[in-house]
Amino acid sequence: MMSRTTADAKGDVVVLLIGMRINRFWAVHLWLPVMLGMFRMLRELENDPARGLRSRVLLTASPRTYYVVQYWESKEKLYAYATASDAFHHTAWARLNRKERAGKLRGQVGIWHESYIVPEGSYEAIYGDMPAFGLAAAHGQIPLEKRGRYAKDRFAYRSQQAPVAEKTG
Repeated sequence: MMSRTTADAKGDVVVLLIGMRINRFWAVHLWLPVMLGMFRMLRELENDPARGLRSRVLLTASPRTYYVVQYWESKEKLYAYATASDAFHHTAWARLNRKERAGKLRGQVGIWHESYIVPEGSYEAIYGDMPAFGLAAAHGQIPLEKRGRYAKDRFAYRSQQAPVAEKTG
């Protein structure tokens, strides 16, 4: 029998896609530090859960393009990590900016990120015979029936009742 589950996310979901593209394979001395820096940041975040990274998935789009889908506790925690002077991100970003200003990265390695704050009611998930993955790894996994058999039901789920407007006379 197939086991179907969904993510137990409540409220807004914060997703960061971050990655790199190797533009010149032979420029290993430029793109390898970028890749290793990402691994170091992920280790730092895994060792300090209070910073707010809930889960991540490493992916590749091609032999040249690698990225991480990250699920964060809140946009505030994502911003706090990105700007924290005690985090490795600060050091890595400063190094990258120096190389970029010196023209050493131009055309050799591409970097990118996209951030999304997805409001409740604008996401849904289904997993068939899967361990917790993606959104479910970040927020927990529950039986599908708790949120609805159909996508439209899962989109309609709200973790809290909307406040009732007071009548004024």
